[in-house]
Amino acid sequence: MTRKKSELFEWIKALAIAVILAAVIRYFLFAPIVVDGLSMMPTLHDQDRMIVNKIGYKIGEPERFDIVVFHATEEKDYIKRVIGLPGDRVEYRDDTLYINGKAYAEPYLDEYKNTLIDGPLTEPFTVEEVPEGQLFVMGDNRRYSKDSRHIGPVPKDEVMGQTSLIYWPLNDIRFVK
Repeated sequence: MTRKKSELFEWIKALAIAVILAAVIRYFLFAPIVVDGLSMMPTLHDQDRMIVNKIGYKIGEPERFDIVVFHATEEKDYIKRVIGLPGDRVEYRDDTLYINGKAYAEPYLDEYKNTLIDGPLTEPFTVEEVPEGQLFVMGDNRRYSKDSRHIGPVPKDEVMGQTSLIYWPLNDIRFVK
């Protein structure tokens, strides 16, 4: 009888360790997220499932063009691309991104730019300066994205982490840039 109790105790202990380890990994290191909507097309598709790296920004800083997940509201997380960093002047004109006066290529938008015939993908705008401690983010589907043009810059402390790995659907497993 004591052998069965000892075996049961070992199973309970192993299960408890596994649950605690899974909780620590999910809360502090990595978390799954589901893309909800079309705002990141053509890079990401509605219902793509991705892994968010939560530790990267605890030891480093977001970089331009990273795809990040942030708390937009208490109930909703958004996934967008970092365009402007603190202190940057961001401008769009003639469907070209200018940061601090320098033009930047956005190859992830080429698929849309080459198929649109009824005007620019990104309407012209200017952000004089991204505030300190904040990021200017945009969706890749510029015409249908609720992003920093509408909600304002995103505080860095609202950013959960960076995401670049799609793990579902299985036929679309890949790293995105």
